Amino acid sequence: MVRDARAHAACAAARAGREGLIPVSAVGASMRPPAQEDGQETWAAAFARYADIVLVANSDAVDIGDLRTRFGDGTLFVFFNKVYKVLHQAFDGECLLVARSSEAGANIVYRREVEDVVRLLEGPVFRGILNLKAAAAETFSPAEAFGDRTVGFLDLSRHFSDFYSSRHVPSSGFALAVWLTEQRIPARIHLAGFTARRSEAWKVFHVHDWTTEQIVQRLLLRAGKLHAVDGAGPEIPLDRIADRFPGIDASDVSIVAVNVLSERLEQANVVIDKLLSLTSFQRKIDAALRRLKPKTRKAKLADAARARTDAGKGD
Repeated sequence: MVRDARAHAACAAARAGREGLIPVSAVGASMRPPAQEDGQETWAAAFARYADIVLVANSDAVDIGDLRTRFGDGTLFVFFNKVYKVLHQAFDGECLLVARSSEAGANIVYRREVEDVVRLLEGPVFRGILNLKAAAAETFSPAEAFGDRTVGFLDLSRHFSDFYSSRHVPSSGFALAVWLTEQRIPARIHLAGFTARRSEAWKVFHVHDWTTEQIVQRLLLRAGKLHAVDGAGPEIPLDRIADRFPGIDASDVSIVAVNVLSERLEQANVVIDKLLSLTSFQRKIDAALRRLKPKTRKAKLADAARARTDAGKGD
């Protein structure tokens, strides 16, 4: 269910002014977030105060200097997690940091990276930290774990259950982008660097369903609900085939393209099967070595969180 938040957002913006972004009702000093629906409405009102919202992915395709030139006053830049992947010096624009949670709490907290990340954003117009969870198993970190900073919480753990693969979890950028389009706020939402492509420097985690995310993202771009900055939504030659050949319908192009891609995928699967057979011995050695590897700090924290939850259920 998506409710129109325009009126609510306008009233809240008039009351709040431009002093800060983090909504008061979303701020807390414990792991308890606001009620899901009320929290989302409050956040929507906070985001509605901007003319443009630029979501900046941690991608080689991002050009920070170009973004600062393109977008002026009235723009909120939203960064995610390990911002040092795209920021090599302090950012001076109005910005918000999204800190994604896992079972062990916010990733930058359990990795002890809060100071390394925030120092690149913490200027006079830094609007705080949004601790985001987008899966049921994820848990918020306490506000004090982020230091003496304004922290808010946004729970989207049930927001994508009706269409997103249960074997994966939404990426932070995708989750926030889709949620923002559904709030019907007047702000234009721009994607910078949302390519879902692995680079030489940074890997793409398969915990996310990148295929589904790219499909939804490009549909929202076509519908004008999202806007692509260079590198966020590369044009596909298929888009131009129907225009180039009169008499060929765009739907026919889609059907034929699916058939061709299906054939090519099958050919790729044959090659993958051969590679799996050839690397069977190496994979057995790798599995044996991994079993000997001690648990990471993240795994230990996740086990402790589950133990506390199980103990609470037993009371």
